[in-house]
Amino acid sequence: MKLNRSIFFLFLLLLFSLFISVSCKKKSQFFPENLIKVRVKKVLDGDTVILENGERLRYVSIDTPELHTPKNVLYIFAFYAYKLNKKLVEGKTFYLELSIRKRDKYGRLLGELYFENGTSVSEIIVKEGLAFVCYYPGSSKYYKKYLPLQRKALKERKGIFSLLNRQPKDIIYIGNKKSKRFHHPACPEAKKIKRKIHFKSLEEAFLKGYCPSRKCLDLIFSFL
Repeated sequence: MKLNRSIFFLFLLLLFSLFISVSCKKKSQFFPENLIKVRVKKVLDGDTVILENGERLRYVSIDTPELHTPKNVLYIFAFYAYKLNKKLVEGKTFYLELSIRKRDKYGRLLGELYFENGTSVSEIIVKEGLAFVCYYPGSSKYYKKYLPLQRKALKERKGIFSLLNRQPKDIIYIGNKKSKRFHHPACPEAKKIKRKIHFKSLEEAFLKGYCPSRKCLDLIFSFL
């Protein structure tokens, strides 16, 4: 009887150990060892926040329209992105994953914020069509992950992509194969591109994984 009881408790112990092992394994899929627990103090715009320690964090994989230039044709979507980001993160605690390139030229941290369930803040903003998925050095991991989400938002004409129903039919946009940015043909920067690719529409450029150059954003969306 005592032997059977010992075997039973041993069996329970093995089951418990297996459960803990599987749980830790599942969690590690979402949370690599290099993640840092941080708290967001303030949201600055759709893709930038201030952490509680005073550091500024720029989401590495996305670009939302500029909030601080109200005359910009995409200002309303910049405001929507800001409001969504604020609702999602301000005053809350997250897991921060720094990108391979840890800071940008302005000294801001570059990385992604994750909820407990492994969802990143950036992917929620992208799903709503309020950000462009952009390639940056060291961001290929996120770029590949979020591009399908942008394509879905594009297909559903969500957020910024709702504007594409009004896009002109006779403009050939010029992409830079090196930076994966595209320009309006009238943009001065377009003339400097050496490795060019041409797109017959904005939709084609976005589907190919190119994002608009900030230097000619107003020209690109001048049809509004």
